[in-house]
Amino acid sequence: MAERSFAKEVQELKLGEGALFRGEGILAITKALLENGVGYVGGYQGAPISHLMDVLADAQEILGELGVHFEASASEAAATAMLAASVHYPIRGAVTFKSTVGTNVASDALANLSSGGVTGGALIIVGEDYGEGSSIMQERSHAFAMKSQVWLLDPRPNLPSIVKAVGDGFELSEASNTPVMLQVRIRACHVHGQFTARDNRPPEMSVAEALDNPRRDLQRIVLPPAAFQHEQEKIAKRMPQAVDFIRKNELNEFFGPDDAKVGIILQGGMYNGVMRALQRLGLADLYGESKVPLYVLNVTYPLIDDEIVSFCKGKDAVLVVEEGQPNYIEQAIGSMLYQQGQTTRLAGKGPLPAAGEYTGQLMLDGMRAFLRDHAPAMLSDRDRAPNVPTADVAGELADVVPARPPGFCTGCPERPIFAATKLVEKELGEHHIASDIGCHLFSIMPPFGIGATTMGYGLGPASASAFNTPEASRRSISFIGDGGFWHNGLTSSIGNAVFNKNDGVVVIVDNYYSAATGGQDILSSRANNRSKSTRHPIATAVKGIGVDWVRHIDRTYDVGKMAKVLKEALTTKEKGPKVIIASSECMLNRQRRERPAAANAIAKGQRLVKPRFGVDEDVCTGDHACMRLSGCPSLTVKKLDDPLRDDPVAHIDQSCVGCGNCGEVADAAVLCPSFYRADTVHNPGAFERWLDRLRKRVIGRMQERREARQLIFKGS
Repeated sequence: MAERSFAKEVQELKLGEGALFRGEGILAITKALLENGVGYVGGYQGAPISHLMDVLADAQEILGELGVHFEASASEAAATAMLAASVHYPIRGAVTFKSTVGTNVASDALANLSSGGVTGGALIIVGEDYGEGSSIMQERSHAFAMKSQVWLLDPRPNLPSIVKAVGDGFELSEASNTPVMLQVRIRACHVHGQFTARDNRPPEMSVAEALDNPRRDLQRIVLPPAAFQHEQEKIAKRMPQAVDFIRKNELNEFFGPDDAKVGIILQGGMYNGVMRALQRLGLADLYGESKVPLYVLNVTYPLIDDEIVSFCKGKDAVLVVEEGQPNYIEQAIGSMLYQQGQTTRLAGKGPLPAAGEYTGQLMLDGMRAFLRDHAPAMLSDRDRAPNVPTADVAGELADVVPARPPGFCTGCPERPIFAATKLVEKELGEHHIASDIGCHLFSIMPPFGIGATTMGYGLGPASASAFNTPEASRRSISFIGDGGFWHNGLTSSIGNAVFNKNDGVVVIVDNYYSAATGGQDILSSRANNRSKSTRHPIATAVKGIGVDWVRHIDRTYDVGKMAKVLKEALTTKEKGPKVIIASSECMLNRQRRERPAAANAIAKGQRLVKPRFGVDEDVCTGDHACMRLSGCPSLTVKKLDDPLRDDPVAHIDQSCVGCGNCGEVADAAVLCPSFYRADTVHNPGAFERWLDRLRKRVIGRMQERREARQLIFKGS
């Protein structure tokens, strides 16, 4: 089950001509697809577009009514290959995934798609996961657009602009027979707003109609000699067609006065940040009226030379606001101006940082520096001063707020896997451990400190393949999640290990979902999915590809068993890959399912038992060894009122979900017996209520006797 349901919101997708659509960016994108006659949609989940896939999944009934085919692709490569339906047929298709890791995976299919070109509009919606909130290495989609000559849209982050970009993208693709990327950053995905809706329209040709009327154009197939002709066609035909369409339809926008000594050229996605900085400098108002000329690149590739040259003409200096590196746009504009003999000074990486997210403060500081150098008269006396003080908010917060490294959720079933690994390493010594993409990558952080590398989704075991040597006395250990396993790992990691007779240990962390991307179902999910085929065991796939040594643990919270199986894998004399499948349901998804059901049962008066764990303060010694093998957010410390005990004891707070991991770890590590379990019974029966009263009486009598003895002792 996905982390968020859009079942209610998708009803807005039915709005017709003239109605006012209110909602989130991802919903607006979906509505725009339907308004523009999309014929099929696919993709692979990943921030910041995971919810776009969830919206599409929840909107399948609406899609079906229009004859739109939807599927959740196995990977970004599978999604991009899906656009092959638009190569020979006039069908509009759209796929979505996160960038740039997704674009890396999709690059082979993307290169072939762009080489042969398309007949129907092909739109690739990439979630640009760049900046301080990103979870991946920092790269840009721009390089892929340039490499494969795919046109790149970067609309202003408001709903009307995003919706318009979807339609523009399809039309641009068809006008130039080229796939188009629509780049949306996290703020664009989740921005809220409104736009005037249009009627949804079915595709001009459905995939079913195409299947019944097959077409084939040899010149579209990427094979010599056609492949050589494709390159010439890109330069001589498709690029000019794209430039002409962008210019005629005014996809890029101009704001501000026509004549000024300075100007700003910016990516469309940077528009809100630029306007906010100008407002703070007194150079723009709340309604978007700027005193500085702006040239907004809603299309960042290809660039329109004559528009740029015309904008720069007569200006002393122009600032290029281009987030990320390398500075492709700035370099291209510099080349244009040089070839035209223009003397306009170009600034970009200098006033603004060379790399990193352009936050509000950085944007403000960069524009102030640019204007101070080239148009000081536009600034106030305060902003014109050479050293304007800026608040170091991050530094101030760091002094008072403790660092909070990322870690596993409360009750996460992956935590005991790494606790067991630490226990085994304590006995057998440290091992080389390769990590993978997914929640389990949090093992690299305290308290576990497990994992040396991460090379890509599903590539954890493959990244340890160089250590497959008989000369070593120890085996490598590698981790891979169930999402990564089905995405790429079955062939690239497990198949590779079988083929090369790798003797390492592979732990497949199976939490029943693609949990890190929002809890979407995958092939091995236990849930029944109305539109997808699930319940395909990982063990069956692993054995089918040739692994002989396979162990399946169906409850990862059993730390002792987990450690025993891992030790067996590291010490067995059997050769070949050793695969351990460690299965337990993602606690977040489990709580999303169980909490509403529990609340409903309690409201109906049904008996329900909820386990809670605690620490006996009188038994706990305060050495905190339990925390060093757990790291659970609910396991913290508590200062006692006892003046004879200085050290705080372990304490379990109210966020505990009753998984029992803390007690299991303490037992497996032979730490201490201070953990206890207490069951809370809701709506108890008559016998349970009677037994509760009896217990209270007995305990009360015992307490009275103890207090009486204490009084006697004090009196003597």
